Amino acid sequence: MKKPMSALFASIALCSSATAFALVTPNPPALNAKGYVLMDYQSGSVIVGGNQDAALAPASLTKLMTAYVVGKEIETGRTTWDSKVDVSENAWSVKFPDSSKMFIKPGDNVTVADLMRGLIIQSGNDSAVALAEHVAGTESGFVALMNQWAANLGMTSTQFINSHGLDGQGIHTTPNDMAILMRHIIEDVPDVYKLYSEKRFVWADIKQYNRNRLLWDNSLNVDGGKTGYTSEAGYSLVSSATQGQMRLISVVMGTPSAQTRVEASRQLLNYGFRFYETDQLAESDATEVTAKVWKGASSAIPLGFEQDVYATYLRGNSRGVSKEVEVFAPLVAPINQGDIIGSVTWKVGNDEIATEPLVAKSSVEQGSIFKRAWDTVVLWFKSLFTDAKDLWEQ
Repeated sequence: MKKPMSALFASIALCSSATAFALVTPNPPALNAKGYVLMDYQSGSVIVGGNQDAALAPASLTKLMTAYVVGKEIETGRTTWDSKVDVSENAWSVKFPDSSKMFIKPGDNVTVADLMRGLIIQSGNDSAVALAEHVAGTESGFVALMNQWAANLGMTSTQFINSHGLDGQGIHTTPNDMAILMRHIIEDVPDVYKLYSEKRFVWADIKQYNRNRLLWDNSLNVDGGKTGYTSEAGYSLVSSATQGQMRLISVVMGTPSAQTRVEASRQLLNYGFRFYETDQLAESDATEVTAKVWKGASSAIPLGFEQDVYATYLRGNSRGVSKEVEVFAPLVAPINQGDIIGSVTWKVGNDEIATEPLVAKSSVEQGSIFKRAWDTVVLWFKSLFTDAKDLWEQ
């Protein structure tokens, strides 16, 4: 695309009332944790955070990434839920004394589905190693995949050193990175996320229960999450819950007890649902604005978004949402579908709640020589006598 000569801002009020309402909201809960964050799933907005970017030991929260990588391998067809895994000496449950395990042993022939339940429900360190070796041949090879995926997902402050999360030199993550990971598990590998809601699993005649106690909490609709504990990390919990169309993700890391991590997570989720709401501001398949195109085979082009747009804000503020549309002007052909040629910003009062690039929803080729010559002359005259708005409005 040509470098834009100018940009036009159009402010559009989305409400009939110009009155600004001052909403009184209680302070977020004070939590006894090394770090925590509450994130909205749809918008990705952080509602509450405390030391959310602190580098902390992840413990078994690591297994969220282990499960994610396996889920992506299933998605690509390199393994399946029914694939059989031969358990090695490295994955033997006796290798993990005094820690959570599924109780598999060398020579066992276990499906990926059963190992995933052992990983997610029983938090099995043994099942983590078995899955890692199945996917990558060695645990170290699998850890390389884990770190590559962390980088791809934008988890910029995370480093894994094993597939299970036991303490070791260099292992670290942050509450914010864990929220990002859980968001991608829900969105990218929904069949994996379904396992996080299962409350119990039996293997080797041993019934074990999901350590996420919020699954039994009738006051919240928690449908998934992962616990973690080591002496270095403390007690941690990642959880996700829904209320109506809203989904929240809470991450609490480094609390002093298992009960504290549950109470802290409950407080975060209740606070978010009580005082915040999430709305869809735009749909990816809709046309936001139709803009004028110069020197093209077509004189207009629809502009919209590559993805649905959501925003999270204080309840009751929806009456005060406004938006500003910026379109580069003049738009000169050729224009390719997907080109970024503007943006839309939504605000509540002076506070920005969302910004999304405007992209071309179709392509426009160059027009004829006569069309290009004529538009060149018209553009020159318009630049002298007209407002920039006339350069892009259809």
